[in-house]
Amino acid sequence: MMPLMLADVGEENIIKRVGGSQEMKKHLEDMGFVVGGTVSIVSEINGNLIVNVKDTRVAVSREMAGKIMV
Repeated sequence: MMPLMLADVGEENIIKRVGGSQEMKKHLEDMGFVVGGTVSIVSEINGNLIVNVKDTRVAVSREMAGKIMV
């Protein structure tokens, strides 16, 4: 298990855990980051990530990406 920010671009990963405060967990869940779901990194810009989750492209900060374990 590793943080999403360490995954390779283009590689499909399964979300194993979502950490952080209750508010952050809820926010990430609302964006589609749920345990068992798939996520892949489209690109990285200055540590921030553009990811595909639930057939949608979403931008997440480096901090948020560190809370998503794959």
